[in-house]
Amino acid sequence: METLPTQDLLDGDFSEEDDVHEAAWGRLFPLGSSFVAVDLVKDEYSFGRGENCDIGFNAGKNQQCFQAYSKIHFKLIRKKTSTGTHVFLEDTSSNGTFINGEKVGKGNRQVLGNNDEIALALKKNKAFVYMDLNANEDANIPKEVTNNYTLTKTLGRGACGEVRLAFAKGSCEKFACKIIAKKKFSLGGKNQLNMSSQVMGEVKILKALKHPCIIRIDDVIDTKDYLYIMLELVEGGELFDRVVEAGQFDESTAKLLFYQMLCACKYLHDQGITHRDLKPENILLATENNDTLIKVTDFGLSKFIDAGSIMKTFCGTPTYLAPEILETAGSGAYTKAIDAWSLGVILYICVSGYPPFSDERKDMDLPKQILGGHYSFPKQYWEDISDLVIDLIKKLMTVDPKKRISLSEALNHPWFKDEDMKIKANKLMYPEADGMAPPTMMPGKKRGLEGGEEPPTKRKSSSDTTSPPDSPK
Repeated sequence: METLPTQDLLDGDFSEEDDVHEAAWGRLFPLGSSFVAVDLVKDEYSFGRGENCDIGFNAGKNQQCFQAYSKIHFKLIRKKTSTGTHVFLEDTSSNGTFINGEKVGKGNRQVLGNNDEIALALKKNKAFVYMDLNANEDANIPKEVTNNYTLTKTLGRGACGEVRLAFAKGSCEKFACKIIAKKKFSLGGKNQLNMSSQVMGEVKILKALKHPCIIRIDDVIDTKDYLYIMLELVEGGELFDRVVEAGQFDESTAKLLFYQMLCACKYLHDQGITHRDLKPENILLATENNDTLIKVTDFGLSKFIDAGSIMKTFCGTPTYLAPEILETAGSGAYTKAIDAWSLGVILYICVSGYPPFSDERKDMDLPKQILGGHYSFPKQYWEDISDLVIDLIKKLMTVDPKKRISLSEALNHPWFKDEDMKIKANKLMYPEADGMAPPTMMPGKKRGLEGGEEPPTKRKSSSDTTSPPDSPK
């Protein structure tokens, strides 16, 4: 069970309406498919595969890690101390119990805090997330949300808001809950124009999107001050971290992943939606394998955030921004060609392991590198990379947006004349159809809000100046 399922629909043994929750001091939410939700009422619990444990793991006998569980793997102990009442996790297994990825160690105890994750035998084998029912951290979350969902640990933060792990009440289905402050949806600086109604219209369009490589929106809760968006949860990590871990992808892996990115972004463009913020952090991986389904996230709402705020987010790290955005400091009107540029940067990083532009160059600052398209393919790093992928990168990273290749044209590039790769990609995207892609389903009339593109022409070659390789930023 090193790779956890992405969406586990569990029958959970409790409901928020059960009388037992009134006496409970804590709750364990399941992170793996072989675990169940537990209301903690007693002062001590034992967990393991032994028959006499308070909470047994026998439901997971077919799981890969089951034999690595001890008869009593760990205990939870609630004790009053001089500093108050604390919950301790005692590790009783030689294979280890992990709190937030750190091994406790057999015979050791560690205080368990609100939203801590518990993993068994392997730190990747996540079992539970602990919720302290006496914590008041979520007192401000409105009942429109808490009536149907329990929000736990923070998964991340971005330009548009915070993301929390959420569990649907009654089923324990997991979601990534994006929380966006409505005050962010305004234009015009001092003379702010509230964009809430336009945002809700956009959210409805995004909710209708159906593509295997696009993060699914399951629910939207509109409250007075915040928007709560329940997104499909993907647990294989970010493309950024995978590239850093691997150093660089071999060309066949990069092609499989990049083909899916192009398919997803072309689908968005076909609906009149420009992503605007494509970067490896916004490409999620479904599993820990490199041959995996990808999911594009964080699209569609960025155009409602004040342009000044967007540019502040990019200050210092505009690595993936198209030249035309930098040229107008984020205040201009752009076509969907900006996504093609960002994808070119992502592809460059995937196959080389370093970004095309670097703030470590002494001869030219980062904005000037991007504005002039001053990137190169030094032989010492690119000699084993095919001319076809270099050609595709050049066509995507063309400074003039009117001459830049479109995503449709990119999908027809000779680098993708690889039927074996396409079969593998389609099996990942459409497993139920045995790799046969269904006809494109449009969620609505194409809006064409982002403007058109002219047919690309051949660009001038990029600068021959070799920038020092660095890690992706």
